Parts: sequence; C-alpha cells; structure tokens
Amino acid sequence: MKAIPTLSADEERAAAIFRALGNPARVAIVSELARRAACVSDLVAALPLAQSTVSQHLKVLKEAGIVRGDVEGPGACYCLDPEAIRWLARFCYDLCCPPAGAVEEREARCCP
Repeated sequence: MKAIPTLSADEERAAAIFRALGNPARVAIVSELARRAACVSDLVAALPLAQSTVSQHLKVLKEAGIVRGDVEGPGACYCLDPEAIRWLARFCYDLCCPPAGAVEEREARCCP
C-alpha cells in the first residue's frame, strides 16, 4: 500500500483499523467479540470459518489494535479493546462534527 506522507498519526491509525475491518469475516469476529470475550474455539463454533482462518483474522485485528489476547493458538481467548473502539468512534465523530470554528470553514468549502 502506498504511503501518504501528509497523514497524521491519527489518520494512519484509523487507516490501519479500517483496513482490518475491511473484511466481512473480521467484522463478524468483531461483532461476536462485542457480545462476549471468546476463545478461538468459541469463534470457530459461531462462524463458518476454519480455526486457522479465525486465528489469521484475529492476528490482523490484534495488530490493528482492535482486539486483545494473551496467547496465540487455538486455546487463546480474545476480547475487544474498548479504548480502541472508543478512539475510532471519536475519530469518526470528529470527521463529520469537527470542533467549533472548523465547521464554518468546512461548510464554506463544500459544494452546494
């Protein structure tokens, strides 16, 4: 993927998270983990995916900072990282609802 040098650290972090969430299987895993912490075997039972596939997707989600897990492998248990989810929600909110003053500037540049 081509780097864009003008991105801020927050924009880079958001891009990594969005990339990780760009796969339907990973969205399903995140949805499952939103309901409860789960071991790999629990996720395999809940989703139509092989254990190795679930483990690979969890690795991507963990690298993006969306999920936490203590060990690797079939017996590993995972949960969502609530700080990462709150951060992403704030980042998205700030895109559409920037701080006072920035709204007027953005609206002045928007198409009618």
